Amino acid sequence: MLVDLTCVEFADKLAAKTPVPGGGGASAMAGALGAALGSMVCNYTIGKKKYKNVEEDVKLILEKAALLQSKLLSLVDKDAVVFEPLSKAYAMPENTEEEKNLKEKIMEEALVEASKVPMEIMEAALEAIGLHEELLEKGSKMLISDVGVGVILCKAALQGAALNVFINTGVMKNRSFADLLNERAKTMLETGITKADNIYKAVEGKLCK
Repeated sequence: MLVDLTCVEFADKLAAKTPVPGGGGASAMAGALGAALGSMVCNYTIGKKKYKNVEEDVKLILEKAALLQSKLLSLVDKDAVVFEPLSKAYAMPENTEEEKNLKEKIMEEALVEASKVPMEIMEAALEAIGLHEELLEKGSKMLISDVGVGVILCKAALQGAALNVFINTGVMKNRSFADLLNERAKTMLETGITKADNIYKAVEGKLCK
């Protein structure tokens, strides 16, 4: 399990000449860290008299952030699992017509499966960005910088996962399915980047007066 590695071990494994973890796993990990920062902001906000009127909202945000953190961590390993068949498919021989057809069939199946995980990462990252948007207004002002860092990490997860979608859809033979995935990914990107950038600018504006 990649998520059971220490920080040093994970970074070393990421740096090594091995197919996994790669950009997909790194994106999921970034998103998990972003969600965790959101949880930290919640934990420092809950119980403070100053934020009593939003405490129930913040508790709900904390619950959602914890679930997203757990999901994104699971996607670190899931990305590695689905990439392995794709890695093997790329290495398949194609010396004969029969081998070419078999490779194309297995490649297409592997590409579809490998695209599902980054889409899940994008969905989770987008949801986490939305939580940071709430924390910008409801979280402790003492941790405003952590909201900014958290949303940067979630944005990185969103964009990184999108690239993993696009590299897979780019070689799919089923272009209608590829186009469908691309449009979904682009919509999430547009929504998430705009929202994340606005949150970051708001945080920066509060800190750099």
